[in-house]
Amino acid sequence: MTHRALGLALAAFAALATMSAAHAQDACALDLGRGWPPATENYGSAVEQLFFAGAKPVLSLTRLPARSVESGVQLYAGEGEGDWRLRFTEADERVEVWSGGKRELRVGQQPDVVEVPMPAALARRVVADWQRALSTQVPADRTAQFHEGEVLLFVVGETATGEPLRVSGLQPACGPTRALMEQVGLMIEATDDSDEKRFKRWRKLEESLDQLEQSLAGATG
Repeated sequence: MTHRALGLALAAFAALATMSAAHAQDACALDLGRGWPPATENYGSAVEQLFFAGAKPVLSLTRLPARSVESGVQLYAGEGEGDWRLRFTEADERVEVWSGGKRELRVGQQPDVVEVPMPAALARRVVADWQRALSTQVPADRTAQFHEGEVLLFVVGETATGEPLRVSGLQPACGPTRALMEQVGLMIEATDDSDEKRFKRWRKLEESLDQLEQSLAGATG
């Protein structure tokens, strides 16, 4: 994958990292809900199946943009205490297209994939903190709503029923879940780093997780 493609993806996922302080202090109103947004499941499932390629990630964030190509981040568990696999995936061409008033889902393509090892302890912490953030900040009775523009699909861990926790909606712009976008940016950057630079990226990710945990403690305590 080219540096330009990674740069565009990073900008799309992590733009909120540079949000002005004034905007960040606005009243927090998350537009995230549980499950699939209406009229989105077929499209979203097609993209996820294309990106996952038959494997089952423990954590994934998939971006369904309004016009550009779809992209996403996935975490796959390693064997035993071995490293996990961090993957950034981007469609070669847009999956959902409209032609003659009919929708086509182009799932026969080969997406661009970049995969790097990630320390198991750090990966497990990302999964645990994301699951805590999404489950506490997005109540179980708040269903996902339909949106015309870009939609994010979060899937992480398991719920009490054994099913993955699925949260969908607009990019969070406030509250503890805003930190997830910063962390996505760090993970995307890590897929384009040398081993030495990646180690520094992991340290920044740990610091962001520390801040997320403090934010969650304040929000729930």
